[in-house]
Amino acid sequence: MFDRSLLNPMHSGKSLYDALLFLPNYNESIRSNDESTRLVALSELYNIYLPSLMSEEIYSKLYLSLLRSLNKKGTINSIRQLNENFKCIKQMSYEGVVGGSDSFTIIGSSGIGKSSAISRAISLITDKSFVEVDGTKICPFVIVQCPFDSSVKGMALEILRKIDSVLETKYYANATRSHATTDVLIGMISQAALNHIGLLIIDEIQNVATSKNGKAFINSLTQLINNSGISICMVGTPESTVFFKKELQLARRSVGLYYSPLQYDEYFVVFCRTAFLYQFTREKSEINAGITEWLYEHSGGLVSLVISLLHDAQEIAILNGTETLNLNTLNEAYNKRTAMLHGFINDGARILPQTGKPKRKSEQAVLKNRVTINQWQGLTISEIVEQAKKRSYDVVDVLKQYITIEEIDKEGCKLC
Repeated sequence: MFDRSLLNPMHSGKSLYDALLFLPNYNESIRSNDESTRLVALSELYNIYLPSLMSEEIYSKLYLSLLRSLNKKGTINSIRQLNENFKCIKQMSYEGVVGGSDSFTIIGSSGIGKSSAISRAISLITDKSFVEVDGTKICPFVIVQCPFDSSVKGMALEILRKIDSVLETKYYANATRSHATTDVLIGMISQAALNHIGLLIIDEIQNVATSKNGKAFINSLTQLINNSGISICMVGTPESTVFFKKELQLARRSVGLYYSPLQYDEYFVVFCRTAFLYQFTREKSEINAGITEWLYEHSGGLVSLVISLLHDAQEIAILNGTETLNLNTLNEAYNKRTAMLHGFINDGARILPQTGKPKRKSEQAVLKNRVTINQWQGLTISEIVEQAKKRSYDVVDVLKQYITIEEIDKEGCKLC
């Protein structure tokens, strides 16, 4: 049985929340410093980490999967498996002995904080790059990326390279020097993983969905699990779910955690209020419900985009001399700095719990500032409609800026 004292104690409940939480040091006196000092300090926004339910689930999943994997090290079956893996390297027939541990996925939209949660969890589980058990060095975590073409050989060599970089072994050099085939490489990885890997994390797993090698890639991971007993975590975006749903054996490998962008709930509100405290402009602003709703509508519930908007809005305010964080500077940051992301934020209206009314997206917030009136003054109604459609604006809201419009329902009743 693996000695758990080699890892940090497992946290849960409030202890876990407090351990995951990270708030950078901040002193309001920074707002009186010169521009360059404040612009450099502004990057502290990106270091804020407020644990969510996702953070706690990922931590627990990684910790327990790592333990299952480490408990198989040094057993009789693991020694038998070493012999079977050696046969594979010599291109002989072999079979799994140690048995699979488990594979699971962490699937979620880009920008929701998967990578940050995984990184934070790993740092909490262990602060060591390797642990030593009975004279054998073991990497608790090895993180690699799924190759863009789902190349099994490319992944295999990258795993060996990562082991070498931590343990100063020569697996990668031996593999490249011998020009090993893919099958032999799988045997070499199984041998190395059985000896030296606790949990293997493969990021960007959605690459399997668009590659003709995707199925072979997953099958090779299955073989690796059976021949090494290690746990394998696959991390990716929702695009990968289409691939895993194709066949039962693939779907079994995708059982795990699934996350979507945040709802407008207490966590999102607290996150916005916490991040808003980190102000580096001359003038101090207070957050209100309007700003919180604006951040939700313009971020699509992605925490990374919330931080980017708050950062860029303050950067713009410092550089142009307005020196305040408000809806004007936030709108400017949204329009100037995140233009390429607009199409990826969910279209249409969002329902915000405290009002129960649909709130329109960012383009409608721009209309409130009368930007379109200045741009389209003098155009005909048909030209205005055409311009609004090109920008995905609500045509009725745009026309209201120029002419009087009465809206009626199906029964002919006038709407407020």
